[in-house]
Amino acid sequence: MKRLILFLLIIPVFFFACNNHTKTPVKEEIPILSWYSIPAEDATLERYQELKDAGFTINFSHIYNIEDAKKSLDFAQQVGIKVMFMCNELRTNTDSVVNLVKNHPALAGYFLCDEPVCSGFPDLREWADKIKAADSTHLLYLNLLPVEVPEEALGDTYQGYVKRFIEEVKLPLVSFDCYPVVGDELKPLWYKNLEIVSEESRKANLPFWAFALATAHSSYPIPTMAELKLQMYSNLAYGAQVLQYFTYWNPDTLTWNFHQAPITINKKRGPVYDRVKELNKEIQNRAFVFANSKVISVNHTGDSIPEGTKKLENLPSFVNSFNTNGDDAIFSIIEKNGKTYLAVVNCSFKKDIIMNVTFNGKVDRIMKDGSIEDVSNYEPYYRIDAGDIEIFTPSQENQL
Repeated sequence: MKRLILFLLIIPVFFFACNNHTKTPVKEEIPILSWYSIPAEDATLERYQELKDAGFTINFSHIYNIEDAKKSLDFAQQVGIKVMFMCNELRTNTDSVVNLVKNHPALAGYFLCDEPVCSGFPDLREWADKIKAADSTHLLYLNLLPVEVPEEALGDTYQGYVKRFIEEVKLPLVSFDCYPVVGDELKPLWYKNLEIVSEESRKANLPFWAFALATAHSSYPIPTMAELKLQMYSNLAYGAQVLQYFTYWNPDTLTWNFHQAPITINKKRGPVYDRVKELNKEIQNRAFVFANSKVISVNHTGDSIPEGTKKLENLPSFVNSFNTNGDDAIFSIIEKNGKTYLAVVNCSFKKDIIMNVTFNGKVDRIMKDGSIEDVSNYEPYYRIDAGDIEIFTPSQENQL
């Protein structure tokens, strides 16, 4: 009798699964960091909840004394996010500070400095080793300079600079900042920067972290949704495992004319807050593709591919034909838990492109909400919005 009841219970579940073409994968998460976040003087539980509501999982506030830094950890714990920790005492009294905070549930890791050059690596290694000796569990974090910095300032070629950082400082990650949209143009060397950092990180078996610019300043414009998507989806297509925004809170300085951050100079939510919130949600909907994945290859297609990148010449077995009519797009092959994914990013933040792709066998399309649909329901032509992404994967039986 028990077996009969169990069988009758299973039938409707099986029937529903077989007849529902949209499948929802297991929930995963891409860590998203807010660079220059809530200042100590504005720290409240409501502000930390506001940060979490925008889709951030790691808070990185520029906090300079230990008591304010501890409060940041406490607020973060209450809303369910982590903190990248910094304070002046971390440098001057390393052992005591690390021992004070290393068991805090909200601690993500320790910030060392921003944008070092090669001559600073020995000192950073010494400091990093001191922190590791007191806490071998949490991350150590800093950002490298972008590719356009002259070699004489870096102390090496850019590739040598990244390689030396990995070998000499020995942190568990590689993070770099490069903000590609200037005026209404894309920096020509941005993709070369992604190529070098992703290549050196992959050789060292380390994750890399990358940025999008969320705050206008100098010649950098107020970011549109297309500009934000182009940066974040390009980062993911190259294999970034943590995404970062510079900045979350509007810096109160006239030096760079910072304006229209997600939280503006008036400490109110601006239009960019809503754009970042929407994009973060979309990214997390499809995090199961990118989190802890492995990039197999990244190529570009179009009439004029960016400097330092590789032109698409060979297609994976499940793709029969691919064409973007001369428009530049990233063609990234990603592997995750035995599954293969194709991610195609429109490299323009100004215009949509038309992609013509046909497949061999049954292939699924990963939708913006994270659901999965059979591509046989669609024509072979796909309009990819400016800066946006399309993701495909052979269905399970096609991967066997």
